[in-house]
Amino acid sequence: MDLVGACRAFVSVTERGSFTTGAAAARMSQPVASRRIAALEELFGERLFERTSRRATLSSFGRDMLPAARRLVQAADAMLHEAETAKRKPWRLAVPGNCSTGSLARLIADAQDQAVILDLHTGTPAQRMELLRSQQVRAALITVPADEATWSVPLGLAGTAACRVRRVYLATLRAGRACPDPVRKVWIQPEDDVPHIRDPLTRLRDALGLRPVQLAIAADLTNAIAEVLRTSDLLLCSAAQADELGLDWRPIGEITLSRGYSLAAAMDVNSQHVQERLGSAISRCLGPVARTATPHAVVAV
Repeated sequence: MDLVGACRAFVSVTERGSFTTGAAAARMSQPVASRRIAALEELFGERLFERTSRRATLSSFGRDMLPAARRLVQAADAMLHEAETAKRKPWRLAVPGNCSTGSLARLIADAQDQAVILDLHTGTPAQRMELLRSQQVRAALITVPADEATWSVPLGLAGTAACRVRRVYLATLRAGRACPDPVRKVWIQPEDDVPHIRDPLTRLRDALGLRPVQLAIAADLTNAIAEVLRTSDLLLCSAAQADELGLDWRPIGEITLSRGYSLAAAMDVNSQHVQERLGSAISRCLGPVARTATPHAVVAV
């Protein structure tokens, strides 16, 4: 039986002295209230109301049980209130700092459609991990190698000049010893300053005989974009990011690179459940993904 519902009917009828008005106040029909109270009496083996009066008059046993019934109803109401409050509590998530305002807004809107209120915190890969370790967020999108990722975003090179080739080969950036500075550079934005992206590019740079300065780590994305806009330099980025910036994007000829992301969550968070609810929304925020792998849930220590 529904013990809370029966106690709610019992308390409401008692307070109003009538089965009809008490049932209405408890938002149930009079027959439902009567059945619930009868079930409660059967459970206790005692009458709660005297049936000799036109009013709902408590029996001696009913008067003894009323305080406990009230406490049960109040505790149930408090729990329902806490549940609603918890559902409305913002869910703190750390996301890449290079996500556009529009894509983040869509992520928030998509989450609200899933009854999740997001409080987004942007940052570099290292900053996102620190936010998670310090428990300032409940989960974070962390960067991982593409073959370990849930979401994988292909990277290429983008610049201001329209490119008629299908791929950009880094070998074409090689300058002779007599070539005066400045030479063309490839800018790595903070989001891609991670070993599984930076190190293969560095090895390729050295193998092709490019100058060390031609692979530059940007202090921030804004300044990297500014250098690309005013020179013939190139930005390592995704196709979606290039489109947003109005740059011409092509894949890299000699190497395939991708940003890999997985969801890392705090110990008290069911990351698989979160991923099931927000996975599609996160994918749309990150941009066109090469694939969506079997979820790799990571739990923070």
